[in-house]
Amino acid sequence: MDDIIFLHAPSVYDFRKRPIFYGPVSDVIPSSPVFEMYPIGFMTISAHLEAAGFRTRIVNLAVQMLADPKFDAEKKIGKLDADVFAIDLHWMPHAHGALEVAKLVKKHHPEAKVELGGLTSSYFREELIRRPEVDLVMCGDATEEPTVRMMRALKDSGDLSEVPNLVWKDEEGRVHDNGITHCPESLDEIKFDYGVMIKNVIRHMDVKGALPWHGWDKVPLTSVFTVRGCSLNCAECGGSNYANNRVVCRKRPAYRSPEKLAEDMETIQSYLGTPIFIVGDLRQHSTGYAERFLKEVKDRAIGNHAVIELFGGADREYFRMLDHAFDGGWSIEFSPDSHDEKVRSALGKGYTNSEIESSISSAFESGCSRFDLFYMTGLPFQTRESALDSARAAGGLWDLVGKDDRLFIYNAPFAPFVDPGSRAFEDPEKWGYKFFARTLEEHRRLLEGPSWKHVLSYETKWMTRGNIAETSYDAALELAAAEFGAGRISKDALDSRRERTEVARGLMHKIDSILTIADADKREAELWGIKEEGMRLMNSTVCDKRDLDWDAKSVWRNSPRMLSGLLRSAIRRT
Repeated sequence: MDDIIFLHAPSVYDFRKRPIFYGPVSDVIPSSPVFEMYPIGFMTISAHLEAAGFRTRIVNLAVQMLADPKFDAEKKIGKLDADVFAIDLHWMPHAHGALEVAKLVKKHHPEAKVELGGLTSSYFREELIRRPEVDLVMCGDATEEPTVRMMRALKDSGDLSEVPNLVWKDEEGRVHDNGITHCPESLDEIKFDYGVMIKNVIRHMDVKGALPWHGWDKVPLTSVFTVRGCSLNCAECGGSNYANNRVVCRKRPAYRSPEKLAEDMETIQSYLGTPIFIVGDLRQHSTGYAERFLKEVKDRAIGNHAVIELFGGADREYFRMLDHAFDGGWSIEFSPDSHDEKVRSALGKGYTNSEIESSISSAFESGCSRFDLFYMTGLPFQTRESALDSARAAGGLWDLVGKDDRLFIYNAPFAPFVDPGSRAFEDPEKWGYKFFARTLEEHRRLLEGPSWKHVLSYETKWMTRGNIAETSYDAALELAAAEFGAGRISKDALDSRRERTEVARGLMHKIDSILTIADADKREAELWGIKEEGMRLMNSTVCDKRDLDWDAKSVWRNSPRMLSGLLRSAIRRT
């Protein structure tokens, strides 16, 4: 029996038994539209609990449901045994799946406590705790130590009112909110160790259940976090400074020291030779922070490939520092969101197109392995032409770098939801939004829609839901044409991309037509008739999702290193 089991649900439960056409909602993230990637907090909270003597387990239900059509999630839940089942409701798209899994846990384990946590849980904590399937809501963005205190109180029949950040029900069903008082100003005390996940797999002999997302074992990517919170105020972002202050009471970012961050990378290197995504712009704290970190990386001889985020333009000197520090090479992730400077400025991103162009050129001149650039459709102040111009601009950027095939440009819809807590969500009129969902329950119901267009929680003054969907497909065609013009894809690949995009668009139109059928049974039968086609188009709807894969050895080829890393970890603890 485990003390606590962390469960990750698919976006919609059970997506396999519903006629759903997801569309391009996850074409530019590692996971599928099922959003089967669990938050990194599962690993860090588990590490703190294990260090405190509690037995933990991570079970990624979404991965197993996606990998095996015959996998019975309810049966799996029924066989699990724990005092507490912790379910993440971190990202808004899990509003359906997380709650349905919570109901199943209560059905099969009525005596166990069901806990919800994450940013979305924090925002909707008052609504969540009123649901009969929810006993506890852990709020905040640094809940490792509060969770340890909660587990101790539950195990020793202690006082839950003394646990910071906790919203809970007593035996009579009365609701208590302890307030979000645990908000550390430094991340240096956070235990960050991929060995927890590896030991979890060995202990329970459950590889798929512990995978961060489907296919991670074949093309793994790891990550380290420079910061929780943010100094920026991008209007649509639920992780902005404004949103963090409103949702988790974080008034300023909390950073991990450069030395600890480099140590995290060294620990990952001891287990896996995978690329490491460094979350957060290293310069957000200060130039001195970045310099200290890069010196530590060089001194520790980190050989893993590093993926670096940019929140704004960077000069040649910065890229040369990166190239000197990372023996395993480095790549860049940059999300300007729009090529339209007016749209980007309105969002809160004050850099120019010339700064973007200069950054791309300087990065490649300094040894960058690849440069990923991301644009979106459905932003505040963005017209249809503005969105299409972002896709068209890709050709000019590829020309700028001599059609270098190390530059990857993506364009996808801003979907499915605007983040609760963001400036746009809290003041929709200012940002030109109209919302179809405000409460958690309203978002949950939207996720039951048969087409991604109908799941969208918003439209803008400049584009309706239908305009956003159509423009997303048109932008995909423009980007494919630019990619062909740059010599990155063949004529056959271009034709295939165009055909797939138009088939997806046609499927969306067909669903619109089916929804006009008055007879409910006939309408449902027609939707089921296109289920298989919708599933076939679930990934790489408007781009080639394989472009997101990094050059990495599979987890299985890293097995000797993992075992050696576990042995060294055990020696260090003794």
